[in-house]
Amino acid sequence: MVVKIAEGSLETKFGHYKEYLYYDGQRETIALVLGDVKDRESVLCRVHSACIAGHVFNSVECDCREQMERSQRLIEEAGKGIIIWLDQEGKANGHFALLKSKEYKKKGMPQADAYEAVGFKRDARDFARAAEILSDLGVLSITMLTNNPDKTNTLTQHGTIVTGTVALF
Repeated sequence: MVVKIAEGSLETKFGHYKEYLYYDGQRETIALVLGDVKDRESVLCRVHSACIAGHVFNSVECDCREQMERSQRLIEEAGKGIIIWLDQEGKANGHFALLKSKEYKKKGMPQADAYEAVGFKRDARDFARAAEILSDLGVLSITMLTNNPDKTNTLTQHGTIVTGTVALF
């Protein structure tokens, strides 16, 4: 169960967001909300996991930063939307797993397979917290900004109505 513990505002190059900080007893999750989303349908929503390499160090080895920017542009154009930032580095395997898997990734192996090759789960992420947050925000339904059907399936399994998806690239 997640609990909202703080809120504030965040000015970005893509607009002025309301920021909500949630906590589940172990991890913090951030929800950025642009515009009025309460009791709204088909609200654009990006559920995004942390990526130190892409977001902090501007790595060109992944497209995480570009996915976030594209999502923020689409939300800005729509005038409303939600970004949920989950603390799930390396598909929730952690940065260590990411570093250990690089040799396999450089040989052309997909990231999920590379994680398995070094003894980690293909994808250990959990999107249930995102569904709880969307419920807390009072959103009636969302349009997912994603290329990942697992996110959509998990949110649906946890009670979120997903009316569609928009592929980011």
